[in-house]
Amino acid sequence: MVRVRDTAWTPAARTFPDPDLPARAEQFAQLLRGRRAVVLTGAGISTPSGIPDYRGPDSPGRTPMTYQQFVGDPAFRRHYWARNHLGWRHMESARPNAAHLRLAEWERRGLVTGMITQNVDLLHLKAGSRRLIDLHGTYAVVACLDCGARQSRWALHEELERLNPGFAERVASRGAIEVAPDADAVLADTSQFRMVGCPACAGVLKPDIVYFGENVPAARVQAANELVDSSDLLVVVGSSLTVRSGYRFVRRAVTTGTPVVVVNRGRTRAHDEATLTIDGDCVDVLDLAEAALEGRTAPAG
Repeated sequence: MVRVRDTAWTPAARTFPDPDLPARAEQFAQLLRGRRAVVLTGAGISTPSGIPDYRGPDSPGRTPMTYQQFVGDPAFRRHYWARNHLGWRHMESARPNAAHLRLAEWERRGLVTGMITQNVDLLHLKAGSRRLIDLHGTYAVVACLDCGARQSRWALHEELERLNPGFAERVASRGAIEVAPDADAVLADTSQFRMVGCPACAGVLKPDIVYFGENVPAARVQAANELVDSSDLLVVVGSSLTVRSGYRFVRRAVTTGTPVVVVNRGRTRAHDEATLTIDGDCVDVLDLAEAALEGRTAPAG
């Protein structure tokens, strides 16, 4: 499965939350009761934690890096690693928000049997989710494209700090740093940044993240398929499903008659196929659904 994209991402059209959010949340709760739900999450669930997304109405237009660019141009790799050297620390410091914590709680209670996330931020793991598939990898591991050796991002960070003393401070002195969604930052001049090779073979290092144009590992796809097949409800939270690597799980559920609930700000690729759609903030909707599960009312927003 290849992670594909348009030439450039443009922000989604701004929408208003559904005026009947409590009623839709009640329908969501009814679908959850007595079922084995699998949850598929996207960038929208992590924006309350301070991690930007590609498609949100307030996001700038972006052209994400592709795998072909990364492997094909040493200068491009240097530019990427300079940005990542700053951006990954922002992602590392991010903390789960109430939506991540709610889903982890639902897993402990047996309402959710597993999670598939398109995010690389580890926030579900930090929140306590345990049956978790990181579809696009995570920011915390670095792999060698030549020998396959793996190391932690912290270990690489220490080496890059040694090779580039004062780099972060010099960049910060020029003004605010814009953080991008895939654990990097937006920088103009990175020509002086020094990169290191694999400590085992001096090969090319790459974050263990599936870039656009790169295949999601087959074993990971198979595990996600098995999780979807074992469920009788698929819940999408915070994803427009623009990328096919996530949308294909909705198609898999729909073709087997499994109900699909979509919780997102704005219209998604699956709106015409979903059993229930809810346009609203992820935290608000999950709180309302929890209130409905407990038989109480909770104010929206």
